[in-house]
Amino acid sequence: MTTTIQLEPAIALNADQFYTLCRQNPDLKFERSPKGELILMSPTGGETGKNNATLIARFVVWNELKKLGFVFDSSTCFRLPNGGDRSPDVSWVQKDRWQALTPEQRRKFPPLSPDFVLELMSPSDRLGEVQAKMREYQGAGVKLGWLINPGAPQSGSLRDRQVEIYRANGSVEVLTAPKTLSGEMVLPDFSLSVDWLWEQ
Repeated sequence: MTTTIQLEPAIALNADQFYTLCRQNPDLKFERSPKGELILMSPTGGETGKNNATLIARFVVWNELKKLGFVFDSSTCFRLPNGGDRSPDVSWVQKDRWQALTPEQRRKFPPLSPDFVLELMSPSDRLGEVQAKMREYQGAGVKLGWLINPGAPQSGSLRDRQVEIYRANGSVEVLTAPKTLSGEMVLPDFSLSVDWLWEQ
């Protein structure tokens, strides 16, 4: 679950103030919308945490072989060019783009859009909110994004067991219970098996 706090116009945090707020409250996870709304993220449950760890491990193994960029976990907050501060569950940045940042920019919230993002729905997430977040990534210049919705056990929703693929051209493709996902041109030669997610 997320809680959204309307700060503006009463309070308008600049980038440094938002960074300081996050550092002063390390037990809380904040994001910020392009409108300046402060978003408080709740911790994930056990199943979601386990699945996130499995997913990020697959990206790390591929990245160690290819050495084309850097993988980031869900604790990393990116300052997006459209004004949002977001923390995807998994993200990847091409090496030359990361190395173009200053040491201070790398140490704080990197001021760039990842080349790739993945959001894994948890049972408490609202699909519409996560879809809006994916469109925000898309509008901020993310080249490829995956929204994976395993669904709640025995929910039977038509939206369960689906993956939404967000591409840089503005398109969104919906797949139902795919076995694998391709990294396309963004993540060369990367193929992610996801059939295990539908069997839980």
